Amino acid sequence: MGYTVAVLMGGTSHEREFSLESGRRVCTTLTEAGHTVLPLDTTPDLVDALRKERPDVAYSALHGKVGEDGTIQALMDLLDIPLVGCPVSVCRRAWNKSTIHETLRRWRGGQPGDADWPTGLCLSEAAFKDMGAANALDLVTERIPAGYPLAVKPACGGSAMGVSKVDCVEDLPKALLKAFSFDSEAVIEEWVDGVELAVGVLGEGESAYALPPVEIVPTEGLYDTEARMEDERVDYFAPVRPESLSADETSAQAIRSEIERAALEVYQAYGCRDLARVDIIWDGGTARVLEIDTSPGMTPLSLFPMACQAAGLDLKDVLDELLEQAITRR
Repeated sequence: MGYTVAVLMGGTSHEREFSLESGRRVCTTLTEAGHTVLPLDTTPDLVDALRKERPDVAYSALHGKVGEDGTIQALMDLLDIPLVGCPVSVCRRAWNKSTIHETLRRWRGGQPGDADWPTGLCLSEAAFKDMGAANALDLVTERIPAGYPLAVKPACGGSAMGVSKVDCVEDLPKALLKAFSFDSEAVIEEWVDGVELAVGVLGEGESAYALPPVEIVPTEGLYDTEARMEDERVDYFAPVRPESLSADETSAQAIRSEIERAALEVYQAYGCRDLARVDIIWDGGTARVLEIDTSPGMTPLSLFPMACQAAGLDLKDVLDELLEQAITRR
C-alpha cells in the first residue's frame, strides 16, 4: 500500500547539507517503493504545509539540532502525524553524548554488560569562560587517569563537527573553544585507539537486532567531517573484516558478536525504536561506545545503508517496513 509521506530535510543546523543529501535519497527510495513523497524543509511554512497536505506518515532525514534533539518529534506529536524513529524523550537523552555512562548504568542495575565507554567529563562554556574553569584544566587528568591524548567534542552534535584530538594540556583550551563553537557544552574524554565501527540497529525492545558492523578506515588522519564527505579519504568494509578483530577466525566471530551485543545493549538502554546507529571502537578487548545516533544518515557515503546492504536488506524494504510500524503505532 502506498502512503503519502512527508520527508523532513534540510533544517538550520550545521549538518544541513548532510540532511539534504539524506533526504533526497530517502525521497527517491520511497518513490521507488510506490509512495507519494512530500519533500519539506523546516522553514516557517512547515506546519502550514503539513496541515494542508495531511500526510499519512513522516520520515525525518534531519540531522543535528532540531532533527535529533526531540524538537521535530514533539512537533509531529502535536500535529498527530506518525513519525518514523525514536520518541521525544529518547531523542532528548541520546542527543547529549555525555549521557551514555549514566544511561547504561541505570539500565543495567549494577549488572555487567557488553558495552563500555571512555572515561570523561562534561564542561560547559559558561564554566570555561565565565567561572574560571579555563584555569583548572591541569586537573583534567585527575578525572581521566589514562591521560593524553584526549578527545574533545561538542556534547551535542554529529558528523564529527568540532571534534579534536588533544596531545597536551596547552592545546586543550583551543580544542574546547572549537567545540563550544558548535554547542554550549563539551565532552573531554580519553582517546581510544582501535577498530572504528558503526553498528546499525533495527526494531524495538526485545525484537530489536543489530546489523553487521561497518568498519571505518580513514586513508589518512581522522574520520572527521571533511573525510565523511569525500569517498577517497575513507575505506569502508561492510561487514567488518575478521582479521581486523583477530587473527583467529573463530575468535573474530566471537568478538563481532560481542560488538553487536554492545550496540544492542545501548539501543535498548536508551529505549530506542525503529532505527539508530551506535558508534563503537573495539580497543582490542572491549567495545567502547562513543555515541548513539537516532537519525542515521542515508547519503551514498552513510553507514546505515551500508549495514543494510551487508545484511542482505534492500533499503527500500527497510524504509517501507519502518513506515508501516510508525502508522501501526498511531
